Amino acid sequence: MAKQVAVLAVNPVNGYGLFQYLESFFENGIPYKVYAVSDGKNIRANSGIMIQADDVVKNLIGHADDYDALVFSCGDAVPVFKEHASEAYNVDLLAVIKEFADKGKLMVGHCAAALMFEIAGVDKGRKLAVHPLAKPAILNGVATDDAFVADGNFYTAQCEHSVSLLMPELIEVLK
Repeated sequence: MAKQVAVLAVNPVNGYGLFQYLESFFENGIPYKVYAVSDGKNIRANSGIMIQADDVVKNLIGHADDYDALVFSCGDAVPVFKEHASEAYNVDLLAVIKEFADKGKLMVGHCAAALMFEIAGVDKGRKLAVHPLAKPAILNGVATDDAFVADGNFYTAQCEHSVSLLMPELIEVLK
């Protein structure tokens, strides 16, 4: 039986990255649910396309046991995360990342996902593919210049353009 996946989508989300995950999961029969990192389920892609998520990140807290993997789909909201870190949905985001990591779930993401894993304090000693601009902020994990990295239960891609390189290994693990 395929594993269940919770997908976190920031607002605005990088649609190209998000849709690569969703299409791959759909095409391979891997059940997923999209959670908006926002106050409401309606978010947009960085291209302006409106997206209705299945739920909001707040409602994912306490439900890590319902899933086998957590995907962080990066977006344009991440560069201004510091300005909005105290927003309830971002506090919830970090709590969810920590909860899933503490339970040994698959931790997946691209671009600044490694930075979110760092901020949540769950990346210690893990090799991570990370966007070059976020690389200096990785202090506990091991930031690489690789297009993608699979290290234990962490699967990261450097950017949305390298998600496709990561997907075959991830899909194999999720089947």
